[in-house]
Amino acid sequence: MINFPIFIKLQDQECLVVGGGAVAARKIKHLLNAGAKVSVVSPTIQASLEEVHKLGKIDYFKEKYCEKFLEEKKIVVAATNNAQLNYQIAEQAKSKNIFVNVADNPEAGTFIIPSIVDRSPIIIAISTSGIAPVLTRLLSTKLETVIPSRYGELAKLISSFRGKVKEKYKNIKDRRRFWENILNSSIAEMFYAGQEEKTLKLIGKILKDDKPVVKHTGEVYLVGGGPGDPELLTFRALRLMQQSDVVLYDRLISPKILDFVRKDAERIYVGKKRDRHTLPQSEINQLLVDLAKQGKRVLRLKGGDPFMFGRGGEEIDLLNENEVSFQIVPGITAASGCASYAGIPLTHRDYAQSCLFVTGHLKDGSMNLNWQTLVQPQQTIAVYMGTHSLSILSHQLMKHGMKKSMPAAIIQQGTTGEQSVFLSTIELLPELQRENNIKPPSMIIIGEVVSLHEKLAWYKSDT
Repeated sequence: MINFPIFIKLQDQECLVVGGGAVAARKIKHLLNAGAKVSVVSPTIQASLEEVHKLGKIDYFKEKYCEKFLEEKKIVVAATNNAQLNYQIAEQAKSKNIFVNVADNPEAGTFIIPSIVDRSPIIIAISTSGIAPVLTRLLSTKLETVIPSRYGELAKLISSFRGKVKEKYKNIKDRRRFWENILNSSIAEMFYAGQEEKTLKLIGKILKDDKPVVKHTGEVYLVGGGPGDPELLTFRALRLMQQSDVVLYDRLISPKILDFVRKDAERIYVGKKRDRHTLPQSEINQLLVDLAKQGKRVLRLKGGDPFMFGRGGEEIDLLNENEVSFQIVPGITAASGCASYAGIPLTHRDYAQSCLFVTGHLKDGSMNLNWQTLVQPQQTIAVYMGTHSLSILSHQLMKHGMKKSMPAAIIQQGTTGEQSVFLSTIELLPELQRENNIKPPSMIIIGEVVSLHEKLAWYKSDT
């Protein structure tokens, strides 16, 4: 161990930062977050620090550093762009037994300011002893993605029950086992999802029992898997995918996304193709209820967003009727993801002030859409599941007044390495589909914004 990790209380303690640039600003931010009284000495400071000074959060001395500024300081940070001055500050601070940090020269100081993951009151400090700061930042970023934002609030909740738990369990091992059971159950996830009152009542109820037992109640996580690129998953989606016992997944969930699910989780494919369902929707709904009532944490993983033509509302309706706990994690919907990766903005000040999301799914051989509403100036139409109904779509839009030359695009397997973008007009869309044998999953975008593709296309697929 090169350095001994230690946490210092700095609330209302006098601290000095010498320097007014970007590095100094980062150090000052950490000190202020810790409640320190910060004095800054520098002939000039950057604009962000000027704002902090105007708000009264720091004392600023617009002058050159001299040793008198070290008086009565708890810690000192030397963050000027002058290496010789930084070294001088460090030597003077050490002679007065003041802890000193030297930016970009850890060996000259007596302590290092680590990379910090702040989930107060939980604080995680990461350091490579100054030899690889980039690696330190990468590690802290990874931790930020896996530690829930409400982890600190959960710590406060645990603290509020410490007395009652200690009274109930005299043995420290029993207390530890109680909290481990709570934190590894769906109760903790319930708290992360913002259901604080429900969490408090449930823990209180468990403690009132003669023989408190944490029941592993089931829960359903309705998670949007996004349009295809695994990097578009949300932090919460990844966390829930890692702790689920069983996953029900759709046809649009790629193997790369499924790889993020816990390795030992049971996998159940419930995908649907046109006119061919592995399981009817009603059976999927009931299966979610049944699995949750078995005490399992059930992941319902859907392509795109669960509430955008994903029948998510139908599934949670039955869960609610059966008093099964659930939470919903939105995903990037296909229209937004595919259009973005194709360089087609859904809205644009010069081309479109509105965007309509519609489904091209045929029912009884027809499309029941409000065609007049679709044919409006400066409007984008995003069509889901429309590759089998392009002839009807094209005909009806032109019949209701859309010009034949209106730009249109079909984005096949958008956001993935196999993405292909086909450009045409509304009149020639059916022909475009036949000539290129375009198949689902595909997104159709209609509107003047499509003309921006050539200029704004940025994503290059692997094909």
